[in-house]
Amino acid sequence: MTSAVQAYSYAGPSTLDGSRLDLSTSGGRALSGAPAHPRFFSGLITEAAPAAAGLLALADVAMARYHQPRPGFTRDPVVTCDGHRLRLESFSACGGVYARLDLSALDGDVIDRGTTNVDVNGPLREALARVGGRDPLHLGVGPDEMAVTTLDGAVVEKKVPLPSRWLRGFAEAQVISAGFDLRAELRGPMAVRFLRGLPRRASATVWVAPAGRDLRVTHQAAPGSVCLAGAGRLATLMPLLRFAKALRVYGPAAFDGPAASAWELELPGMRYTLALSPQPWRGFSGEGAVLDDLATDQAADDAEVVGMLLNFEPSVELGLLAERSGLPIARVRSALTQLGTSGRVGYDLHEASHFHRELPYDREQVAELNPRLTAARSLAESGAVRLDGAAATVTTGGGERRVDLAVGSCTCPWWFDHRGSRGPCKHVLAARIASRTALEPLPVAQG
Repeated sequence: MTSAVQAYSYAGPSTLDGSRLDLSTSGGRALSGAPAHPRFFSGLITEAAPAAAGLLALADVAMARYHQPRPGFTRDPVVTCDGHRLRLESFSACGGVYARLDLSALDGDVIDRGTTNVDVNGPLREALARVGGRDPLHLGVGPDEMAVTTLDGAVVEKKVPLPSRWLRGFAEAQVISAGFDLRAELRGPMAVRFLRGLPRRASATVWVAPAGRDLRVTHQAAPGSVCLAGAGRLATLMPLLRFAKALRVYGPAAFDGPAASAWELELPGMRYTLALSPQPWRGFSGEGAVLDDLATDQAADDAEVVGMLLNFEPSVELGLLAERSGLPIARVRSALTQLGTSGRVGYDLHEASHFHRELPYDREQVAELNPRLTAARSLAESGAVRLDGAAATVTTGGGERRVDLAVGSCTCPWWFDHRGSRGPCKHVLAARIASRTALEPLPVAQG
């Protein structure tokens, strides 16, 4: 797995001094351009204690390696300001847990909209752990005016290896989440009781099914149930339970095997969401949910059109984007998936809509993030695909693979191992690419 070294440069460390919380920012993207240390917000967090606990939970996820735990590097959370809220996001070091804190309990001035990384260091964590009570807390996201005008101010720089699967995980998580439905909702004390009664082992996999106004835990899938793969991966919810107003559980319609799920805790003035991969040892990066959308020849061109329409709005509406771009809904969705591979799009389950962000990654790496798709295109371009109606034969170094285009099945070992649960194999992708190419009209000769 390839990785890149991402350097975070801060004008100073993030601090909590009395009632003033200053989150230092790294380079990022804003409506005003691409500043070195963008400033997004200055004002009050009206719910200080749950916000401090939520920030700590987010940082804990970034440090965690749930599968085969071992010491690792801290990844700084990503924060996006959309003018109405701050969205703070992180991925676990193992890539199997995605966390987001949507902070709306704000009373102050939005200075700009955009995305950056924020520094969460050891001393700040210790200070956040001491925040309590109902007193308001002043928050500044970005260096204050004195800091940005001081030429000799200290610069705190972190260099951390970021595996490419982290970026792939952002893309996969938003595509997978967009297919979830709300399966259950528990209010207050019932939510707390249910979460505290779950198995604590990180590897424990159970299913959760509605039972009247409650939820019951089973060890087998059933209609309407949600897979909780690795119950111990919900550990960062536990310190937040004293503030919990509700718990919402999201999952896919299928119930015949391990599946991803999302767990949203409603807190005063904010929401904390955890999305879990289908199994504790599986990261989101290998799920393959984005491959079909990325395999279309139009996706990259459409992404350029749709990308120009994104403006850090609180929510991205497919219908509105389709109207503004002149593209069908299906192509807008594929374009958003393409944008997601460079970290430009996320998905909010509570609002059932996409949102815009800009991650500070090298765009040239995006093509390398999906080797299955790269291999499929190579097979299609080399003439290795022979179409035969609704079937195809793909010739590879390992022999011929027979593909059923309608079902999306293949005779290769990958398909027999996963049966489509981790996206299409390279042979199915190659056959679909070749099939679309064969249906394209030939260019009209000029002259």
